[in-house]
Amino acid sequence: MLEGKRQKQVGALLYEEFNGIFQRLGLSMLDGGMVSISSVKVTPDLLEARIYLSFFQLDPNEGIKKIEARAWEIKKELTARVKHQLRRIPELRYFVDDTLDHVFRLEELFKKINAEKNDQKP
Repeated sequence: MLEGKRQKQVGALLYEEFNGIFQRLGLSMLDGGMVSISSVKVTPDLLEARIYLSFFQLDPNEGIKKIEARAWEIKKELTARVKHQLRRIPELRYFVDDTLDHVFRLEELFKKINAEKNDQKP
């Protein structure tokens, strides 16, 4: 389903604010690993925001647990920053973005295919 204009606007606003909040609260570096926000998707009714996080050198499940443990603090910061732009602050849900894992798997498959093709050539 296509995102509406307002969904995209709210998603972009939340994305920018989350980046600042994660920097200020020190959540972009956890246990020697990096956490980055890959995207923010908002439901059509604007009542739920899905925050997709990428993890580098950090167990994604542990990272999500640590971020969810500080969810009230994140929401408090977010509320202070966007209270004049949004009527209701959406419910925040955190998800692991595994797109990079898929990209790496596909690259490995392509390398194997190319290696097999090169081996078959006389």
